[in-house]
This record gives sequence, C-alpha cells and structure tokens, in this order.
Amino acid sequence: MSKKEIAKRYILFIISLFFSAVGVAFTKCAELGVSPISSVANVLSCKFSALSLGYWLIIWNCILILGQIILLRKKFEVIQLLQIPLSFLFGWFTDFGMWLVSFIPVKVYPVRLLMVLIGIVILSFGISLSVIANVIMNSGEAFVKAVAETFKKNFGNIKIGFDVMCVVTAVALSLVFFDFTIVGTREGTIISALLTGVFVKLFNKLLKKPVESILCDKSTAKCL
Repeated sequence: MSKKEIAKRYILFIISLFFSAVGVAFTKCAELGVSPISSVANVLSCKFSALSLGYWLIIWNCILILGQIILLRKKFEVIQLLQIPLSFLFGWFTDFGMWLVSFIPVKVYPVRLLMVLIGIVILSFGISLSVIANVIMNSGEAFVKAVAETFKKNFGNIKIGFDVMCVVTAVALSLVFFDFTIVGTREGTIISALLTGVFVKLFNKLLKKPVESILCDKSTAKCL
C-alpha cells in the first residue's frame, strides 16, 4: 500500500469519526438513550456535567485503550496508540455535533424517536466508512478484539457481551448516582443496538466498491 493510499485511508477514517460523532449527538439530543458503547460516558456526563459528553467519551475511550495494553502487553502494537489522538478527535466532534443539533426542537416524543433513528443512520454511515478505511480500529472494537484474542473467543460473541456489559454498567451507575432512577439509558439504546449493525451492513454493501476505487492508488496497487 503506497503512502498516498495510506494517507487517503486515514483521512477517510477521520471523516468517519466525524459522522459517527454527529450520529451520537443526534441520539443524545433525543434523550432516549445512546448507543451501548457510549452509554457509560452518557450517564457520567449527566451526573458530572462539568465535563461534556465529548470529554467523557475521550476518558472512556482512553480507559478502553489502557485495557488493550493490559490485555495484550507485548503484543500491543505501537501504531495502535494512534487511537488516543483519534479518541480526542471523536470527543471534540461529538461536542461540535451537540452544538449543531442543539437548535432542533425535541419536545414531542415522535420527533425524539425520529432523532434517534437519524442518529443511528448517521452513526452507521460513519462506522461503515471506518471499516472501509481499514487502517485502525476504534477503541471499543479494538478492546473487544484484544479480549477475543487473549481468551481465544469468538469476536462476535465478545462484542455482544461487551455491549451488554456497557449497558449494565450504565444502568448500575445511574441507579447509584440518581437515587435508583435510570437516567441516560432508555429505548433508544435498545433500538441502536438492534439497528446499527443492520445499517452498517447496508452501507458497506453500497459504498465499499466506489469508495475503494477512490482510495486505491492505481499506479502501485491492484484495485477492486
């Protein structure tokens, strides 16, 4: 892979982070719960509002990166430290997305539900672009991969377990912080868990070939 193609793939990955962050912002604005992987940061942002959701996501992602280092030890690749600056970008993009959607009125339930669905579509689009970029995994997926490799388990099964763990942790924190009241984890979280994968597969099918043709350096590589 040429340097030119690698550069284009990293640019695409940064673009994917922007769309993923805006998708999170849409679901957050609806206040019906966010995606499972963002649910812990969402609850913490509700309790400790001195830090924005974006900064709590940065902290959460850095915890997941630390988890990878502990699990993989010498097998942890130095290139994966790029997850740290990319996590900061994702957090900043999320806060920017929150500002973008702050002007949308969401007082009635149907509008809030629509915001969740729009957020899921945008998030899925972003995830699809990151998969096509194929340069580095986001911290959540990378942590799941580290667990799967360490314990020699199926990635898909660990991913499901990780999502469930995130939601359970978010609910537990909510019960502790808000007098046994569930805050920040609602039906939107379940809808996101059910639909995100479906839309990611759809976008991958539609976008993979045309985007790969743009990314591929035809002078040095055999393109799809």
